[in-house]
Amino acid sequence: MVNITKTKRNFIGLHTLFAIIGAGLGAVILHIALPGHYFGGYPFIPVYFYLFGLFSIYMFDACRLHAPQKMLLLYLAIKMVKMILSIILVLIYCITVREEAKAFLLTFISFYLIYLIFETWFFFSFEVNQKRKKQNKKKNETVA
Repeated sequence: MVNITKTKRNFIGLHTLFAIIGAGLGAVILHIALPGHYFGGYPFIPVYFYLFGLFSIYMFDACRLHAPQKMLLLYLAIKMVKMILSIILVLIYCITVREEAKAFLLTFISFYLIYLIFETWFFFSFEVNQKRKKQNKKKNETVA
């Protein structure tokens, strides 16, 4: 059986649900609310953010096990890598597919910001729960 932590399982579940809802909602918005703005590269965007999210959680889980004191540094590094990789991918797409560049760019930025909020919320709540567990553990040790 695969050894998967509760945090990783929760993140993958929420992330998958978020990706499916976000991709579907984005497609509906591009088809209905903004007719004629759906573009061929749209499916690439949710897949990119989903795969990067999976990469992130596996990196965080490995860091939590092997170097928990470096979690914040890893979080910042992953955010920088994501930003740089995203800029490179957007530039490549916009240069190669000029007629869809504006729609792609606006959609990509929207997904980037939405995922940034989602991932920040998830990891912030994870850290708050970790801190609470440590405080409860210390409180129980002093009482006992």
